[in-house]
Amino acid sequence: MIYLTEQDILQAVSFSDLLDAIEASMYIYEKKELHMPQRLHVDYEGNTLLLMPCFTKDCFGTKLVSLFPQNPEKNIPVLTGIMVLNDAKTGLPLALLNGPALTALRTAAVGSVSIRHLTPENTQSLGIVGAGVQGFYQAWVACSARELKDIYVFDLYPEKTTALVEKLSKVIPDVKLHAASCVEDLLEKSQTVITATTSFEPVLPNKEELLSGKHFVGIGSYKPTVREFPQALYKLLKTIFIDTDTALEESGDLIVPLKNNWIKKEQVMTLGRFLIENKPKDEVKTETTLFKSVGMALFDVCASKLIYEKAIQKGMGQKITL
Repeated sequence: MIYLTEQDILQAVSFSDLLDAIEASMYIYEKKELHMPQRLHVDYEGNTLLLMPCFTKDCFGTKLVSLFPQNPEKNIPVLTGIMVLNDAKTGLPLALLNGPALTALRTAAVGSVSIRHLTPENTQSLGIVGAGVQGFYQAWVACSARELKDIYVFDLYPEKTTALVEKLSKVIPDVKLHAASCVEDLLEKSQTVITATTSFEPVLPNKEELLSGKHFVGIGSYKPTVREFPQALYKLLKTIFIDTDTALEESGDLIVPLKNNWIKKEQVMTLGRFLIENKPKDEVKTETTLFKSVGMALFDVCASKLIYEKAIQKGMGQKITL
């Protein structure tokens, strides 16, 4: 068994290969070639433990994640955890992977798969609302889905916007990075917009003229009470794409619009179903589109398998004897 650090994970795989693996996992989900028990969600004294198992034909794994909201006061990340990858034939553990790095990277890859298939090939501008860890990875990985020339960043805290622009400049030096003065400025200049916040209220203005013709990727809303998108956006959508059916029960960006009849359930479909259907795919790229992701254990297993295999090929990782 090997242990893979954050640096190992980033060096083991190319983002393009990772997008391919996540896209393949969407096909696995649609074909039901998996066993994915409902994730165990335990809240205790304001903190959360998530236990996320999943079995596929080739391997299985479990991600254990803890969320401690008060950690930043101690200079510790909110999200910590670890991923255990096992051999499907023997059950033997193959690898332990850094949980936060895996989560950030695979979540960004999921968002970028939607960009790969739902945006015009000539998309060159991206907006990031929310300058946290996920905002960083979403912007970085998106550059593997489209040849981006400009990325606009907005956060309610200007110092966080500045810090993210500086951090991104080190990993994507060929992309022009801009600190947006306001979210309206970001919308006017971005063809694709990714929201990665913890807001309980919409972070985009309720103005159809600013939202029309763009592709939106929702990352932040993972609870029924958390929302990032305004009512005006839903008026523009023919179809809402999701990564997993459980999103309908987990995200306020789906629960509230359905409850208020802004959209109908028939308008919602998984991105995997869209990809697997033998229907024309180009028309959607000219529409206003929304992809809402809440994540699932299958993504962790498929990403971990790829990372493990690439790491073994490159002789990476710290060996651990059980």
